[in-house]
Amino acid sequence: MKKYVLTGLLLLSVLSLIFAQKIEPLINSTLNGRVLDRKSNLPLSGADIQIKGTTHEVVADNEGRFNFRTGQKFPYILIVSHVGYETQEVTVTSNTIEIQLKETSKGLEEVVVVGYGTSKRKNLVGAVTKVNASELRDIPAGGFDAQLQGKAAGLQTTTTTGVPGESVTVRLRGATSINADNTPLYVIDGVFVNSTSLQTVSTGGKSTSPIADINPADIESVEVLKDAEASALYGSRGANGVIIVTTKRGNFSDGTRINAQASHGYAWAPPLWKLTTGPEHATLVNEYYANIGGKQPFTGDVWNPAASSARGTPELQKTYDRLGEAFHTANLSSYNLSVASGNKATRFYLGAGYDNQESILRPISFDRATFKFNIDHKISSIVQIGSSNTLTRTHRNQGRAGDGPAGGILQAALHTPTYLPPTNDQGVLVGRAGFDNLTLLLQYYDVNAVSLRYIGNVYADVQILPDLKFRTSWGVDYDNYKESEYWNSMLIAGSPSGDATSSISDNASWVNEQTLTYRKKLGKHNFGILVGNTLQSNTYERTFLDGKGFANNSFTKISSASVITGTQNWSQNTLASFFGKVDYNFNDKYIINASLRADGSSKFGPERKWGYFPSVGAAWRVKQEKFLQDVDVISDLKLRASYGITGNQNGIGDFASQGLWTGGSSYKDTAGIAPQQLANDNLQWEKTSQFNIGADVSFFNGRLSLEANYYYKYTSNGLLQLPRPATTGFSTYWSNAAEISNKGFELTINSVNIQNKNFTWSTNFNVAQNINKIEKLASPLQYGSRNLILLQQGSPMYSFYLYKQLYVDPQTGNAIYQKADGTQGMNPKTSDKQIMGSVWPKFFGGLGNDLTFGNFDFNIFFSFQYGNKTYNHNRFFGEGGGARDAARVIFASDLARWQKPGDITDVPKADGVNVNNYLDAGGRWLEDGSFVRLRNVTLGYSFPKTFVKKIGLRNIRLYVTGSNLFLITKYSGPDPESSANSNQNQPGIDLGTPPQPRSVQFGINVGI
Repeated sequence: MKKYVLTGLLLLSVLSLIFAQKIEPLINSTLNGRVLDRKSNLPLSGADIQIKGTTHEVVADNEGRFNFRTGQKFPYILIVSHVGYETQEVTVTSNTIEIQLKETSKGLEEVVVVGYGTSKRKNLVGAVTKVNASELRDIPAGGFDAQLQGKAAGLQTTTTTGVPGESVTVRLRGATSINADNTPLYVIDGVFVNSTSLQTVSTGGKSTSPIADINPADIESVEVLKDAEASALYGSRGANGVIIVTTKRGNFSDGTRINAQASHGYAWAPPLWKLTTGPEHATLVNEYYANIGGKQPFTGDVWNPAASSARGTPELQKTYDRLGEAFHTANLSSYNLSVASGNKATRFYLGAGYDNQESILRPISFDRATFKFNIDHKISSIVQIGSSNTLTRTHRNQGRAGDGPAGGILQAALHTPTYLPPTNDQGVLVGRAGFDNLTLLLQYYDVNAVSLRYIGNVYADVQILPDLKFRTSWGVDYDNYKESEYWNSMLIAGSPSGDATSSISDNASWVNEQTLTYRKKLGKHNFGILVGNTLQSNTYERTFLDGKGFANNSFTKISSASVITGTQNWSQNTLASFFGKVDYNFNDKYIINASLRADGSSKFGPERKWGYFPSVGAAWRVKQEKFLQDVDVISDLKLRASYGITGNQNGIGDFASQGLWTGGSSYKDTAGIAPQQLANDNLQWEKTSQFNIGADVSFFNGRLSLEANYYYKYTSNGLLQLPRPATTGFSTYWSNAAEISNKGFELTINSVNIQNKNFTWSTNFNVAQNINKIEKLASPLQYGSRNLILLQQGSPMYSFYLYKQLYVDPQTGNAIYQKADGTQGMNPKTSDKQIMGSVWPKFFGGLGNDLTFGNFDFNIFFSFQYGNKTYNHNRFFGEGGGARDAARVIFASDLARWQKPGDITDVPKADGVNVNNYLDAGGRWLEDGSFVRLRNVTLGYSFPKTFVKKIGLRNIRLYVTGSNLFLITKYSGPDPESSANSNQNQPGIDLGTPPQPRSVQFGINVGI
């Protein structure tokens, strides 16, 4: 029996060998190949090689070589791609292969992330701008949103304060809503992230930026989706545009790469406000006293010729420099370490970073610690799973800036008269002019916020068929935001016996998405179908405690307070969505896309929950036509057009359409309820339709490229809180009652001016204009301090509504104003106020130049705006002509006042007449906010590759970078971008806000 068994095994082995010989030509176990440039025959490192219809993918090494086990029968097809080269489909019939790629027009083969997928730039129909990480890496800022200033045409980014980690105003193609949110939708690795501040503690109108929780060092690229065709698949909030952030990942079949970065630098204030000295202040006050002829009693604490001579003379008055005490040279530090690696089945990216930024205004600071982990794994040739994870802890020593005297650091430093000493006659530190004593404020300042945030997702891709792919994902954005503050009894906010608050906010959102994608190429016909659904929920909860009355300032916790009060809030909204898209491409010449998304929101009325958002777009690659194919000077020419509708529901209450009741309305210690909100069952989606027409053209093999867009956006059913008569028991209710239009153009020019072996020079320039107009609004709305901002039908949003000062009468020194009937006079009425410009610039953009010479690299980048207005509210308080006496500082500009007949000036005489010296909403303080800013300049040096390899490293780069080193502007304040309030309806009012700092940082990047 044993003999027969051995004979059988031997026969089976022989048959196996014969079968193996027969099947070997049919199945390839290992493929070895190389990718080269067809023209130069040089290796193309980083080329992507994928087996068509599978998830098998590798990346060519530095020699252009690749190898991997395929398990595919001959013949099979490889898809080979590389940035700047035409993608090829290559048929494989043996175990070794050499592939030569043809260079194409610069950027046409660049892969751009769009809604739920990617596209080559040459096939884009929508208006999309891609910003690579290399363009942002050396710009010091709290968040990447601030780094985007001037980087994308049509994207207006305004850094309204010099406090790191505070909110940045981002508007894409204007503002479409009054009460709903105007901020673009941020999507990070497929997760819809919260961009609304969780701050509840008052800091004078300013708020923190949730986007600053993201470490810019972890970002690979940022795509800005501007028109409806590009953003319509996101439906809700697509009206404000979409910013897609892709973070770094490892590469399959790539070696381990370690990168370390460290930098340290310093920041300092630009030229600040020019104030009067003590003697100058006294001179103006006494001139005011003389001009009023003793009709009003003089109560100021400065030299008074009618008072006791013990006060001394004006020359003996001292000057106290509080600005010098409040501002200092700040330290800036940044450290990042990352590891990226991959084999044939798994790739990962691991990153950690720490940033510490002091503000130039003491004692404010911002520090952020981040941990990043991305991983992707191929379970089989058809299934891939992965996860993206970001964990961040931020700490903010927050500063009260902006409006309000209590606890306002800059208010105490800037608006306290310079002649007033910080101590009284007994040498005790005291507050002055209604503000805190700056020394005490800086010593005992205690306003802190700590955020612990997680953003992550998990996904699974299944290649069901070679042309059919299914994807499912779950994403989470969770933020635990803790705030605390203590004001001791020596400070205004803590008088008389201390005040402490504590607030804990939790915001948790999750999103689940499924998509099914089918792509097929039949000869010259290439088409795709995408269908999917989204389920999304957001829950917000806040607990707030306040404690007043402490035994002494050694006790700072609320448990020690004599009176403790508290509140608790909870809110939730949900969103269900279904969407689909069809795209068709004929011979890379004619491209048509169409999509439809349906969103159902819990915020709207029972019959109004669903909104439908369609889009359609087409592109014609004219270069592919025969009449242009032989025109070598034109590398590519594409015409685009699109139309679509997007929606908005963010920024309104989670239960905006419902009638609400509130508890806590107790009466004689008995709990009770009361009506809180009026219902509106007809409340529905705010919708924005947008038409876009554009052209992309490049010359000289991509050395010069231009992109131009014209758009028109119209918002209907604008979400708005309308006033109600008090007799109804409600002050406002939510309604759809506004219509707003935005139209404009965008132009982007990129050029490679010089390109050779030792020297390259490239330039990028973009400019845009947006014209905003309120088309329908039943009654005007006023916002901002002293109702400076007006929203009314027929005018741009955020228009300044002021009294127009024409001149100062040379004979009398009185300010002369324009009346509503066109006449001139001294005493304007409220009806004489008029619109005098708005915050919208006539155009804005950026200009950058990149140069390399040998191992040196140099980048210089400018951002600019022209035609926008800024209201200098600091001047309103600081140019009182002595009339405010000891209540306010006096700016040095007030020294240019009228003094005698014949004087020509725009500063009236110093007297007690309101219209001369401190008229509310006076147009004299509205200034041109145009500017050109040197946003960033960087000089770097990379050590030679031969030297680096000898010491076992991949690269070493040293660099020095400067930010905001100079500013060209007519604005008299330190920063024309400053704004005292983060409320979207109160921009452009500069009051008590620290300017953006100037800085220099030195750094090193090391790769292993």
